[in-house]
Amino acid sequence: MQPMLKIEDLQKLSQANMDATMKAFGEWNKGLQTIAAEMTDYTKRYFEEGTATFEKLLSAKSVEQAFEIQSGYAKRAYDGYMHQMSKVGTLYAELAKEAYKPVEKALSGAR
Repeated sequence: MQPMLKIEDLQKLSQANMDATMKAFGEWNKGLQTIAAEMTDYTKRYFEEGTATFEKLLSAKSVEQAFEIQSGYAKRAYDGYMHQMSKVGTLYAELAKEAYKPVEKALSGAR
């Protein structure tokens, strides 16, 4: 015959689950704020670079010089975008790992 669960045990289990849930939400919130700040910085840098490139294009002396300016910008923009997406992907992976820790701890304690 299995021992009966006491109300106190159920309350402790409920509290532990609530604590784990709140910690996980806290980690998600912190991680998403980090990602949002990173994307805001990237957007600002991208806009500034685009504005500077446009100004250079306006002062170009020849079509060849304008082509070089535009080609350089396109390469920097692509490289910057790929670097940023890699960085954001890493941040999302870290976010998932950190947010899961409280849940994992609660699950291991429930066994």
